Amino acid sequence: MKRFVLLWLASAVWLVASIAILEKAELKKGELRLHFNGTYNKSDIRHFTLNHPYREIFDIPNARLKHSRVGKGLRSSHCHSIRISQYKRNTVRIVLETERGYGCNPYRPLFSYKSYHIPLPPFKVGKKHVVKKSGKKAKTKVAVVSSPKKKHGKRRRAVASKAHMIDTSKNISARGSGELIVIDAGHGGHDTGAIGGGKREKDLVLQIAKRVERQLKKRGFRVYLTRRTDKFLKLPQRTHIADRKDARIFVSIHANSVPRSKRNRIHGIETFYLQKTRDAKSQRIAARENRAVLKGAGTSLSKKVIIDSVLHGPKIIESNKLAIDVQRRMLANLRAHYRGVKDGGVRHAPFWVLVGASRPSILVEVGYISHPKERARLFTPRYQELIAKGIAEGIQRYLNNRKREIEL
Repeated sequence: MKRFVLLWLASAVWLVASIAILEKAELKKGELRLHFNGTYNKSDIRHFTLNHPYREIFDIPNARLKHSRVGKGLRSSHCHSIRISQYKRNTVRIVLETERGYGCNPYRPLFSYKSYHIPLPPFKVGKKHVVKKSGKKAKTKVAVVSSPKKKHGKRRRAVASKAHMIDTSKNISARGSGELIVIDAGHGGHDTGAIGGGKREKDLVLQIAKRVERQLKKRGFRVYLTRRTDKFLKLPQRTHIADRKDARIFVSIHANSVPRSKRNRIHGIETFYLQKTRDAKSQRIAARENRAVLKGAGTSLSKKVIIDSVLHGPKIIESNKLAIDVQRRMLANLRAHYRGVKDGGVRHAPFWVLVGASRPSILVEVGYISHPKERARLFTPRYQELIAKGIAEGIQRYLNNRKREIEL
């Protein structure tokens, strides 16, 4: 009997210890930020959407609210409502009610294992209007803001009579004030990069890089392309160019690939920033890209680059923020026009091409050239333009957020 009691007590203690307590929820810098009393497993969180009205829903298992006031009174012009509740005994539910879908990509901040950040939509929602009818109770209708573009072949209509059109592209941030952005089209010359279906990575990324340049210039930025033609650049030419040009940001554009046995299964967009990793997939991708830029690089060069990365390397946290903004905007733009666009996530890996720049630097894998369907999309002007627009919008949003932080 005593043994049974001890086992029961031990199991009870284990269950209590495994419960994460949501201590605080706050709105900050366009995000809903959740703070727990300890670490939690991000992969266990269930994220899904519901329509009519549109809602982003997050179920957090093995979690409880510290008290009933957590999350109460949260208000934002970007959501009709933000609700946090103890949905089940050990499940906390978060509900963001918005007017329409958006690229909501929650994440756990770098070096913070007790927080979970959920981005709010980039657009502001319309007000709720009370419509009175004689002899009947007043009914509340939500003003659905019309989208300037068509979705699934139909234009959305405003339910309320005075709903205003919102240009979401203008709400990304203010125009750039002449900051210089360096865009690096990976590979080139004898280095074709990945090949799939007769298509070459070096051609694809150069096409997209030029589109990014046009998108950024429209937004008031200056742009420098590391290459404009089919030529190969050695590692030092790529890694230090952002510093020599005194650029604000360095973005290297690539396309991914997997062996033949996985070509019909693996696809998606990924954005990387510089850091060591134990993740096997990230290591594999970095190794493939590094093989090309390290060709002909001697030991002395490698040591110098390593020293530079330690003493003058990119700001890891800022690069992580930039990667999140770029990934989020690419997905939002593509998913508005194409189905099945996979989010490969924001990841970190030791890419040599990111080592030498002492400013926020990211590497974008725009898709898998080895995947037949994704390859066909990648080589169409429309798909490329949406990727380029997403990269430009992500850069613009990142810089705008940094300005707001300085002003605060």
